[in-house]
Amino acid sequence: MKTSKISSLLFSSALLFSSAAIAGTNNKGKLDLTDNVVVDGKPIERGDYRVEWDGSGPAVQVKILQGKQVVATLSAHVTEQADRNAQDAYSTAVEPDGSRQLTAIYPGGKRLSLEFDHSAAASAQSGN
Repeated sequence: MKTSKISSLLFSSALLFSSAAIAGTNNKGKLDLTDNVVVDGKPIERGDYRVEWDGSGPAVQVKILQGKQVVATLSAHVTEQADRNAQDAYSTAVEPDGSRQLTAIYPGGKRLSLEFDHSAAASAQSGN
């Protein structure tokens, strides 16, 4: 009986710590844009940026900063990766007007991606 309680406690602790590891305590990364992109409807020019995210669990708020200035803030979904990202990277989708929409950020050295859901934002904007 006592062994069962200890096992249960250890298992619960392992789950708690693995969740914290996914969310991470160092929720920062770099973003080196080699393309002009659109983030949350705002054009962002190529250049070096920092990325910080707040929140626990899969839903987080992401800030893109240039120096100390916040360039954009948007919601993202944290997705665990099987392997660590070898380097900082990002992905885009080409929009009908030819612009590139930022769709995800892959912070270097971390086992996660920050994925942006633009369909929810687009449907909210079209409803206005």
